[in-house]
Amino acid sequence: MAEERAVFDSEAAERVVAEVRESFNSGKTRRYEWRVEQVKNLLKLVDENQKEMIDTVHSDCSKPEFETFAHEIALLKNSCKLAIKELRHWMTPEKVKTSITTFPSSAAIVPEPLGVVLIISAWNYPFLLSLDPVVGAIAAGNAVVLKPSEISPATSSLMAKLLGKYLDPSAVKVIEGATSETSALLEQKWDKIFYTGSGRVGRIVMAAAAKHLTPVVLELGGKSPVVVDSQINLQVACRRIISGKWGCNNGQACIAPDYIITTKEFAPKLVETLKQELERFYGKNPMETKDLSRIVNANHFARLSKLLDDDKVSGKIVHGGERDKTKLQITPTLLLDVPRDSLIMTEEIFGPLLPILTVDKVEDSFEVVNSGTKPLAAYLFTNNKRLKDQFVACISAGGVAINDTTLHLTVSTLPFGGVGDSGMGSYHGKFSFDAFSHKKAVLYRSFAGDAPMRYPPYTKGKLRILKALLGGDIWGLIRALLGWS
Repeated sequence: MAEERAVFDSEAAERVVAEVRESFNSGKTRRYEWRVEQVKNLLKLVDENQKEMIDTVHSDCSKPEFETFAHEIALLKNSCKLAIKELRHWMTPEKVKTSITTFPSSAAIVPEPLGVVLIISAWNYPFLLSLDPVVGAIAAGNAVVLKPSEISPATSSLMAKLLGKYLDPSAVKVIEGATSETSALLEQKWDKIFYTGSGRVGRIVMAAAAKHLTPVVLELGGKSPVVVDSQINLQVACRRIISGKWGCNNGQACIAPDYIITTKEFAPKLVETLKQELERFYGKNPMETKDLSRIVNANHFARLSKLLDDDKVSGKIVHGGERDKTKLQITPTLLLDVPRDSLIMTEEIFGPLLPILTVDKVEDSFEVVNSGTKPLAAYLFTNNKRLKDQFVACISAGGVAINDTTLHLTVSTLPFGGVGDSGMGSYHGKFSFDAFSHKKAVLYRSFAGDAPMRYPPYTKGKLRILKALLGGDIWGLIRALLGWS
């Protein structure tokens, strides 16, 4: 008989926060030695438990080993290694210039930990989306409470076990559970909340944070467009679109291409090449391939089926569309010329369905994209420099990739985050450290250079000196100091 988990309510959540806050208040998490040791231990955790991590992700969503290694294990190890290498530099105060009004003086921007932070992660990349923010949080010197997703229970359980073993349990804790546990945690006062997931829950998180004026990072999703011009290497473009869509957890990824826009004239060629490359990757019967993840659960399968069963997309499927409810599988599906007011075009798909819209000329795609909410990612395939420049200038998105999909996420020198409905704040690389740090302004002065003019009684002469100083009027300053009118 399975052991019953203790009830985790508001009182239990309050105790957890008190424990980690006590650890933070002790000062140990601020030390460089503690921070770097924790990141090294996290790297050790990944190195020593790769197989079990891969197996649990497969248990939760049948994700291929290649994808788990490439998209979670490798990226997480890279984050750890970068933090270990750069942490002392990141912690170093940044010296900045001062002004004539504070002369003589010096100033610096000092990064300090925010305190006790809550990280609520998602199920689709359960290790990466949980532990990558943890790297940033502990590198910045915070105490952390992690709430993994209950939709990936095997990975949630493993994380709870491993983090308790490898990291400092007084300062890093994992709370498992579902809605009630998350709600209990959100009732507490945190110094920052980092949430990855849907916009619907993101609004709940932000409302809860507002009660305590807690800052948030929201990594959400949206409908990420792919604009395809005719001036391209079509085979390469299609392979990269397929990799970003079905090669990323079978479309169950926040930055997976959500829909394509191309011209009416070019659409037939694009559809045919996509079909050819899909068959090359996944065979004639993709239901039998081991290179695609399944739909994560029955609820998501029903949601995706509803998109396909919408009367407005009847007859629009040009490839795929096969479903197996018992296996939670839907084959890679292309739909052509779906109405913009159909369910599949008004909701984030988050699955293996890819609608294709057509326009008269490729520039018309910009209006289509900008008429919706701002996406987490936007993609363009073209060799036209003018079109590239126009796309970057006109399309507001969390990130943009030209002639590829999803790879911008792997570049640690680029911030990863959303804008508008796709989220706020960013992380990855040093941006993760910054996300969990406060940049404290510090001014240093000696007792020399004390100017009488700043003190009462305020005279017209002092005012003339002040105006000359602030206006950069050297001759006016000289006249004011000499008392000349």
